[in-house]
Amino acid sequence: MGYRVAVVGATGAVGRELLRILAERHFPVSEVAALASARSVGQEISYGDKKVLKIQNLETFDFEGWDIALFSPGASVSAIHAPRAAAAGCIVIDNTSQFRMEPDVPLVVPEVNANALKKMKRRIVANPNCSTAQMVVALKPLHDLFTIRRIVVSTYQAVSGAGKDGMDELFAQSKGSFVGDPPTIAQFTKQIAFNVIPHIDRFLPDGSTKEEWKMAVETRKILDPDIKVAATCVRVPVFIGHSESINIECEEKIDLARAREALREAEGVILRDERDDGGYVTPIECVGEDATYVSRLRIDDTVENGLALWCVSDNLRKGAALNAVQIAEALVALDLVRPGR
Repeated sequence: MGYRVAVVGATGAVGRELLRILAERHFPVSEVAALASARSVGQEISYGDKKVLKIQNLETFDFEGWDIALFSPGASVSAIHAPRAAAAGCIVIDNTSQFRMEPDVPLVVPEVNANALKKMKRRIVANPNCSTAQMVVALKPLHDLFTIRRIVVSTYQAVSGAGKDGMDELFAQSKGSFVGDPPTIAQFTKQIAFNVIPHIDRFLPDGSTKEEWKMAVETRKILDPDIKVAATCVRVPVFIGHSESINIECEEKIDLARAREALREAEGVILRDERDDGGYVTPIECVGEDATYVSRLRIDDTVENGLALWCVSDNLRKGAALNAVQIAEALVALDLVRPGR
């Protein structure tokens, strides 16, 4: 018997990816509903190679009798409809920022802290920020070995993190630059084509941005509450695939050979660290892939017990849709959701 699964925000970039990954990974479904706002009702969207779903209206959808709802509609929409779905008995896996820091909502990356699902109280599980997700996957095996105490990370985040409109803006600006058209700036604070912008989300009183704050507090909630995190988050003119340059300080002395072995064996990680031209992974190479790729692993001798690395991941997959589906798979494996309850 399969599960009845609703995908909320199905017309967005992450929503489409959710439907694609559910089909790719053969998640055991008996029925799938694609939900979006009223203006999208009646549109058709693909699920798998052959099936086409018609968009239904989230506002009027009855979640009674549905087992799992995968939400990616924006935080303000999740704030209204995720509790409504949970009250109807459906387990909500929310990809927005709405519930991430609420103490009674698990914030989960299955390769790192799947057991946190056992503490679920409100039938709501939060999916972390895309840049946090790939970082904690890469760092979990190193933390287990050496106990990380401080992380300094600079991100190079693709425009798809800002949604379809962000991707459209990069395309339009890039195309326009070759014919002399002035750039139209709407989704970002400055021109993104052929540029980098050290500003994602709003500024906070201490000078950091909300995105940088998210990386710090989410890492502590997922990995270890004692870890200190200094993040600088940068938007770059890449369509898909986030990259991160990470330096860590640990309690234990770093053994590079043990670090490599741990990363090779870690779930969700692929180590490609050849000290030669091209012996590393770039964002364009990770598009469509499930893994978090780690490269440029080396001792950081500017601090005691320091290690530096580079990691990349498809932010629409591991950073969003894939992680949500993996949470659903973990719920099934832990016997925390049953068809028809």
